[in-house]
Amino acid sequence: MSERMGGRAVHTSGAPSPAGAYSQGIVAGGLLFTAGFGPQDPTSGEVPQGVGAQTAHVLRNIGAVLAEEGLTMCDVVKVTAHLQHLKRDFSEYDAVYREFFDEPCPVRTTVGSDLMDILVEIDVVAVVPGTKVPS
Repeated sequence: MSERMGGRAVHTSGAPSPAGAYSQGIVAGGLLFTAGFGPQDPTSGEVPQGVGAQTAHVLRNIGAVLAEEGLTMCDVVKVTAHLQHLKRDFSEYDAVYREFFDEPCPVRTTVGSDLMDILVEIDVVAVVPGTKVPS
């Protein structure tokens, strides 16, 4: 983990390595911000078929970054999700998403996006317990 911009980069082999100039996550101001993750397997690079399987894999990738900082999905406060086919896939995506989050669920924005050969991409913001979030 390295220091940058008042934040600290987070890296884990449990999630796909960055495909460009970005970090898997950054801890800053009492929060962990993740990159947008796709459904690639971190070891093989394979992508499962279907939005449900892809959503589950994306959320497991995010979970690996959270775990690197001792966090879980319970610490997530904001989710931004991109779906290649928003109207077609929303119901299936939402059903799988609900398996990863307990009530009260984090706030969420879900939008349709032109994704590169995947059906879903998600990033999150999580609170790091024991740190003071700026007011």
